[in-house]
Amino acid sequence: MKDVVTDMDTLRMDLAAAFRLTARFGWHESVGNHFSAAVSADGRQFLMNPKWQHFATIRASDLLVLDADDPSVMAGPDAPDASAWTIHGALHRARPDVRVVLHCHPPHATALATLRDPRMPPIDMNTARFFGDLAIDPECGGIADDAAEGAHVVRALGRCSTLLMANHGVTCTGESVAQAFEQLYFFEKAAQTVLLAHASGKPLAVMSDAVAANTARGWKAYAGMADAHFAHLKSELDQSDASYRD
Repeated sequence: MKDVVTDMDTLRMDLAAAFRLTARFGWHESVGNHFSAAVSADGRQFLMNPKWQHFATIRASDLLVLDADDPSVMAGPDAPDASAWTIHGALHRARPDVRVVLHCHPPHATALATLRDPRMPPIDMNTARFFGDLAIDPECGGIADDAAEGAHVVRALGRCSTLLMANHGVTCTGESVAQAFEQLYFFEKAAQTVLLAHASGKPLAVMSDAVAANTARGWKAYAGMADAHFAHLKSELDQSDASYRD
């Protein structure tokens, strides 16, 4: 394996922390869903959680190193399920710039994905954060467990950071675990706001495209929030159960 990230221990701990935090926030799905993080420069080698281990128990040492070009890894005893291999393997092969891929089914994001019109109108600061950076895949292909569906997910994401998958859930990406987790955090909050606003039955006060675009650009100046927020969340884990670091 060439050009592996130099601080593998930190990457493992950060990804393990993301699993634990996702379970704490109630965004996980039983023992399903998967997160991954590239460990090679070309993205084709990546970390992923083992099959059917609950997010609340994931430790840094539990994470598997998989090769997106070696399907034989699926024969291993702890190999992830076929849908995980399809979605994450396809994204890491096609997008080496996407270092971290978080796919899960948070309640509000998933509820938004079930609407006939699942768009996220820019009605507040958090929803506007995703203006121009949210891909929506309107076609549900069922369980994403074959190569064709993996290619479909890659096309659907395009150059956006976040993909809302119709009748399914959400996939958030980033250059680091902290950045991808921050996208997931804000997307779930934004989805909740949209659903509450729709539930009011009142007309939405939607920003103009110009204001929404300006707001989305304004978020770029706050990119450092992701690292600070994630560091705080990890400190909370450290106080209650630091076993994710093992």
